[in-house]
Amino acid sequence: MGRWRGRGRSDDELLARADAAAFGEFYARHERAVLVFMLRRTSSPEVAADLTAEVFAAALEGAASFDGRDGAAAVGWLFGIARNVLSHSYRSARVRRDARERMGVPPLVLGDDTLEHLERLADLARGGEAVRLLDRLPAEQREAVIAHVLDDRDYAEIAVELECSTAVVRQRVSRGLSTLRSLVPPA
Repeated sequence: MGRWRGRGRSDDELLARADAAAFGEFYARHERAVLVFMLRRTSSPEVAADLTAEVFAAALEGAASFDGRDGAAAVGWLFGIARNVLSHSYRSARVRRDARERMGVPPLVLGDDTLEHLERLADLARGGEAVRLLDRLPAEQREAVIAHVLDDRDYAEIAVELECSTAVVRQRVSRGLSTLRSLVPPA
């Protein structure tokens, strides 16, 4: 396959090496293009950055099995992963939206005031205060908040683990965050 702008190894060669330095070079060559691809489809810089990270994580995992001999260029392979990641993201969002609508639960919207409280919590965490505040929550709320907010897990996954419904998990997270907001001193 062709070389990229006349520089060193081709993308296929970089993936075939399957080492950190080669993958880093591959990432540097294509990160911007994947980010733009995601940004055009999501219109959200934060979502686009998250999805781009997922694309390269999947590419890194699959780099050892990449075989450019079948005529598939590395860039085409990478953008195939990007399309799959984007499609999965759309499906997941649709499933969550449909579940919320069926249960009559409005989407969780984090307003500026909530985000400011969360930022203050993060600041307090550096001094260990956040852990002490989390300890003041009832156990079921603490588990739900840690799983959803800190571990970034979805409600359905947490519900299976805690053996309850997603509505109950949402309620525990909501109540836990509300309690934490009340415990954080004003700025």
